[in-house]
Amino acid sequence: MGALGFRSPVATLSMIMLTLAFTGGAAAQQAPPATPSNSSAIARYLMGRIAQNAGAWDVASENLGAVLKQDPGNPALLRRTFLLSLGEGREEEALILARRQMAGEPGGSSFVAHALLVAHDLRAGRTKEAAARVAALPADGMSPYIGPLLSSWIAVGEKDFDGAVKLLDPLSNHEGFKSIRTQQLALVEDMRGNRDAAFQHYAEAAKLGMPLRLTLLIGNFQERSGASDAARKLYRQYLDANPDSTVVEDALNRLEKGGTPAPLVGTAAAGLAEALFELSSALHQEGAAEMALLYGRVSLHLDPGQPLARMLVGDILMTRNRDGTALSEFRGITGGPGMQWMARLRQVEVLRQLDRDNEAIALLQKMAAERPDRTDALLRLGDMHRIAKRTDEALAAYDQALARIKEPRPRDWMLHYARAMTLDAKGDWSGAEAGLTKALTLQPDQPSVLNYLGYSWIDRGQRLDEGKALIEKALSLRPHDGFFTDSLGWALFKLGKLDQAVEMLEKAVELEPGDPSINDHLGDAYWAVGRKGEARFQWSRAAHQAGKDDGLRRSAEAKLKNGIVATVKADNGNP
Repeated sequence: MGALGFRSPVATLSMIMLTLAFTGGAAAQQAPPATPSNSSAIARYLMGRIAQNAGAWDVASENLGAVLKQDPGNPALLRRTFLLSLGEGREEEALILARRQMAGEPGGSSFVAHALLVAHDLRAGRTKEAAARVAALPADGMSPYIGPLLSSWIAVGEKDFDGAVKLLDPLSNHEGFKSIRTQQLALVEDMRGNRDAAFQHYAEAAKLGMPLRLTLLIGNFQERSGASDAARKLYRQYLDANPDSTVVEDALNRLEKGGTPAPLVGTAAAGLAEALFELSSALHQEGAAEMALLYGRVSLHLDPGQPLARMLVGDILMTRNRDGTALSEFRGITGGPGMQWMARLRQVEVLRQLDRDNEAIALLQKMAAERPDRTDALLRLGDMHRIAKRTDEALAAYDQALARIKEPRPRDWMLHYARAMTLDAKGDWSGAEAGLTKALTLQPDQPSVLNYLGYSWIDRGQRLDEGKALIEKALSLRPHDGFFTDSLGWALFKLGKLDQAVEMLEKAVELEPGDPSINDHLGDAYWAVGRKGEARFQWSRAAHQAGKDDGLRRSAEAKLKNGIVATVKADNGNP
């Protein structure tokens, strides 16, 4: 979905948020949950905590919920069960548990529980109740960060736009929330009908980056303001930078049909949903998946029809290996044909993760037939077959995709690259080499292609200096890539620069310690410089790590038994 333009150190903030969410602050930490006396309850409690730590929140929620029924007065257990229920999308259950927290110890409750109840009241139009909840928030914890967002959109709900603008002022003091404040000011002024102020704030937000959602918001504002040409230019600029964005294609196609669109954010509840969606997106980008999921769920409670918010929740669930739940989210996404296309591609990813390849293949074939102007479904279909080592089927999909390209574009490098890898696996190096060369013609600085072609030449003993130069260029573009580092080490080995090869391959193993090929290469280099005990250790590791790669395992085991009969001649002069 692209970056949100949330340019701040949210990673540190997210750790604070997560700690406060699950502990409820210092008061809760001083009063840990009492362990139930029943052995079955103890077992389920332990199972729940283990499942939570493993990211299996569905199992954790079920087990801790069962324990909570036996120990209903346990505030820490109540808080934890609430958060797990919310993360799982069990909204009604989460609301009940949030209210129970408020009825017990409001000061020690999860801040997310406050946010959910405020959101629930605002969605129902109960602005007075929502404002009272915000007024009761503690002054510390997350209140200085998220409280202004809650208060501002409650004020919008009461038509107090001046108050809403002023309530956002404290966020300017927090580096991590400056960009979200700017976008919220734009939305507030837009809803007020103050087009000049809205335009100014949208322009300020755009300076921080133009992610998908902001592009749609600004384009929608321009269309409604009568600036259709500006909106058209904005959409086309985004498509130039992101040519596969079917969602922006939806907006552009709708614009060309004429008429004035409805606002994307038309209510106070939708405005707060937008703020929490942006926050969730930023947290997700920073790797704070748990907090991103929780605030994403609150955003969806406010505006269930926001497709990008549901897409985000699905993406977060995928990163947490909750593929079945993610699939349900992606299938629940609404919107235009472009949005549906993006959601279906996500479904394919999940189906692959679930080993439901036949369903994924059928869906991709259907999509490819629906859109004969597009190649992305066929590219993914080819990738599925290639990964499964069905080379003929992969080549058929790639060739069908190539036939659809009337004029090659830079983004088509990926298709030529994937096809070249398939030809290489099939034993057709001549065809693979031509494909890799074509990919580099389209994208000369593509690191993966540079590395693949350079390594292939080196490994075949061909064009050694040219291959080394390609690998060095790839490594300059991605200096901490363990596989590229291995390629350069192997090139040095083939060129006889053994001491340099050992140094480079040792670095590659540090970067990718679990890769059998890299360990195998280091073993060869150690053997060549006379470090035979260390060589055998590396070959042993490679054989153990090889898994289903029978060829690599057999090669490593043979070297363990016999060593290397012939090796390269050392040339440790200057490169």
